[in-house]
Formats: sequence, C-alpha cells, structure tokens
Amino acid sequence: MQLKGKCAVVTGASSGMGKSIVELFAKEGCNVVAVARRAERLAALKESLADAPGKVEVFSADVSIAENNDAMIDFCLETFGGFDILINNAGIMDDMAGVADATDEKFDQVMKVNVFGPMCAMRKAVKEFKAHGTKGSIVNVVSVGGMRNVAGAIYCASKAALISMTKNTSFMYWADGIRCNGIAPGGIATEISTSMGRPNIEGYQKVSKMLAMSPEPGAPEEIAKAALFLASDQSSYVSGDILVVDGGWIS
Repeated sequence: MQLKGKCAVVTGASSGMGKSIVELFAKEGCNVVAVARRAERLAALKESLADAPGKVEVFSADVSIAENNDAMIDFCLETFGGFDILINNAGIMDDMAGVADATDEKFDQVMKVNVFGPMCAMRKAVKEFKAHGTKGSIVNVVSVGGMRNVAGAIYCASKAALISMTKNTSFMYWADGIRCNGIAPGGIATEISTSMGRPNIEGYQKVSKMLAMSPEPGAPEEIAKAALFLASDQSSYVSGDILVVDGGWIS
C-alpha cells in the first residue's frame, strides 16, 4: 500500500475523477476526507469503502468559498490527526464561448471554482505543512484546455492560471519539502459537461473540430493512477511537473 498512514483531502469527490481518486487512495491505505457539494453521493461513497484499508470521512462544501477550504483541511487534521496530501480536483466548465461572447457572470463563476478555490486550499495546505514539518504533496487537476485551445476562453484561462500557480508553488516551497504537481486530463468520461449549461454555438462548433481528433474518452481511473503516483513517494523527486493524461491527443 503506497499511501499507508497518509491523510489526504480530495475535492470534487462525489463523481468522476475525484471519486476514483478517493477509491484508489483508500485502497492504498490512505485516510481520506472526500469533499463535494452533494452530501448524499459522499455518503454513498463512504459506505462503499467501509472495508477499505484507509478510512474515508466526508465533508460537504462548496470550494469556491474561501472558508470552506480552510475548514476541510482543519477537519482532516482533527479527524485523522494528520494532513499529507491535497488533491484539488473540483472544477467546472465554461460555455465554450470565445472572448467576444464571454460574460462577467461566467468568468466569476468559473474562476471562483477553478482558480480561487484551489488557491485558498493551497494556501492553507502550505501553512499546515510548514507548521507541522510535513513533506506534503499537492496535486492540482488542470486540463489540456490550459495548454491548448480545447474549450472556451474562460475555462482555458482558468486552467492556465492553475498550471502557473502549480509551478510557482513548486518553486517557492521545494526547500520546505513540499511538492506541487498537476495532472492535465484530456477527454475523460466524467460529468463535467453538465456544469456547462447551454453552450455558445459558435464556440462549441470550433472546439468540436478539436474534440473530433481526440481518442475515445479515458476512464476516471486513469487520472486516479496518475494522482497516486504524484501523491506517493514514488515521485519524491518530481515537482512542478504537469502530467498529461490524454491518450496521446495533444502530443
């Protein structure tokens, strides 16, 4: 078990990639706080992992609110007596609009979840890692959208910002024993498209041409395996890296 005795916080844990990360981490001996808004799904996830080597507790919260990011990490420390790993997985789509059609409302909504939330969580995590002398690992789920134009302007900008924040955090805190890496999924079978709402027609038509070149969607478990590698000691000398998991799509 690669994470035996470790304690992690995983956001966006009620479905898709986050759910798969929680499942794999618990099976690898990690005690996990699963964070998401949908309490009923979190409860079902906890029940399904009752016999796993690692314990799973749930924390229902909206990560776009700063205080919730502090509270979920405090909950991990209080519940498990430690905190070693932060997985910032929660994220939402924009409506595929180009910058000419981007709205202030959509910008605020996407940036709050995709950038502000992870920043708040990372800020709290780094402070706690340093205070306890923990060689912590932060893994941010970014996107190939932050590296190529495979979504709307706002979503791409949000993921590019998170990539930059990942690299900066690695640079700033490597000497403290803190690692920070990112995973850039390509087409993965998740529910994220439900956060898009009604797409911008012009933007969607243009993005669809790129999507048509993508392989068949990957399974969320592929992202979980990448997260396990980056969270574990198997990657002890890896920091500031963005691991692309896309079936060779943007290579």
